Amino acid sequence: MIFIALGSNLSHELYGPPCRVLEEALGQLDDGALSVRRRSRWYRSPPWPLSDQPWYVNGVAELETSDGPRDTLARLHDLEAAFGRRRGLRNAARVLDLDLIDWHGRVLEELEGLCLPHPRMQDRDFVLRPLAELAPDWRHPVTGRSIGDLIADLPPGSEAEPIEDRVSSLR
Repeated sequence: MIFIALGSNLSHELYGPPCRVLEEALGQLDDGALSVRRRSRWYRSPPWPLSDQPWYVNGVAELETSDGPRDTLARLHDLEAAFGRRRGLRNAARVLDLDLIDWHGRVLEELEGLCLPHPRMQDRDFVLRPLAELAPDWRHPVTGRSIGDLIADLPPGSEAEPIEDRVSSLR
C-alpha cells in the first residue's frame, strides 16, 4: 500500500478553503498514471509547532501507481508547486502539503530528499489518526510498532479532530 498525507491551512484563489483545496488536489493526482483508491476523513489540527497560523485540514490517501517512489514524490512536489507552494521556511503556512508517508512498507534512508517511511510521521496525530482509518493493522516499517501504540504514545496536547463523518472510496 502506498500512503500520502495531505494538509492545507490556507485558501486558494481558485479552489477556495482548505477542504476544497485537498479535494481538488486528489482529483488532479488521479490521472490514470496514478490512482487515488480512497481517503480518510478530513481532520482539523493545530499548526505544528504551535503558532498563530490558521489550523490545518489534514488527511491520508491510499494510492496505486506503477511509478516508483521517487517519481511519485516528484509528482507530489510538482502538484504542490502548481497550487502555489514555495519551499523554503519549514513549518510555514501553506496552501498544499503532500508527503509520501509509506511505500509498501519499504525502508529507505534519506537519499536525494526521499526517506521512507516519512521520518516524522510517528510523531504526528494528524497523520496517524487518518492513516489508522485506512489501515488499522498498519505497523511502522522501521520499529514494527502498531499504529494504535504510536497513537497512544503521542504527547498530551496532540490533537486531530475529524470534521467529516466517513472515509471516502474514490474508485
